[in-house]
Amino acid sequence: MRAAPLLTTTALVAFAANSLLCRVALRSGSIDAASFSTVRIATGAAMLLLLVGLRRAPAKPRWPGSWVSAAALFLYAVPFSFAYLRLGAATGALLLFGAVQITMVLAAVLRGQRPRPMQWAGLGAAFGGLIYLFLPGLSAPAPLSAALMLAAGIAWGVYSLRGHGTADALAETAGNFARAVPLVLLLALATLPALHARPSGIAWAALSGAVASGLGYAVWYQALRALTSVTAAVVQLAVPVLAGIGGVALLGEQLTLRLAAAAVLVLGGIGMTILGRARAA
Repeated sequence: MRAAPLLTTTALVAFAANSLLCRVALRSGSIDAASFSTVRIATGAAMLLLLVGLRRAPAKPRWPGSWVSAAALFLYAVPFSFAYLRLGAATGALLLFGAVQITMVLAAVLRGQRPRPMQWAGLGAAFGGLIYLFLPGLSAPAPLSAALMLAAGIAWGVYSLRGHGTADALAETAGNFARAVPLVLLLALATLPALHARPSGIAWAALSGAVASGLGYAVWYQALRALTSVTAAVVQLAVPVLAGIGGVALLGEQLTLRLAAAAVLVLGGIGMTILGRARAA
């Protein structure tokens, strides 16, 4: 597929944009975290259902997805938004990505896969990078916000594991987003007194849901047709890097030595784990 590099790059930029859009919306105070989550999930569901409906062949089953996967999606999206109240885009993306990948590796170990020494070394480096990021100091992230982002990463890792090998990823994702809509609406009702949203905040959240999430996943699924599983895992290492570049260039965030060192450990460790898995296959 000649368009694979362009599709892959577009999808990775979209995934990184989720961190930037959430951060700019919450930092400006134009929307609260619960409202951002609600608008993001609702507009993402609308876009995905539209894309599925535009296909010539109807999706089967007629109402794909599951409530368990929708709950995992909800448990990713909500902590993600609340974490970005106090996290920078780069820090949040690194914590999220590290937690996702470590969750998936540990799940493979629990299923009985025996990691090679290179994989154990990579996993240890990634863990070490996250621990180093948490060490006390002026540049350490807010503990509660960091914990929320790690929780979001674990939930997304579970969501990804549940969707592995599905026959129609786009339809499954659309169904899961649709099922997550009532969950975020319940959250909005529970936090009603604290809800606030200006048009600009709603617009940022809608861009995150419809474009960066909905269209982003659709483009990614197209790109996956031309990528091996190892290549797909490796190229995702670019997402925290892109988020970091965007945070510095667009949001004026500072790249600290702690964050840079943690990124080298986490991303390098994950890269070692992926390559070790490929050699073991």
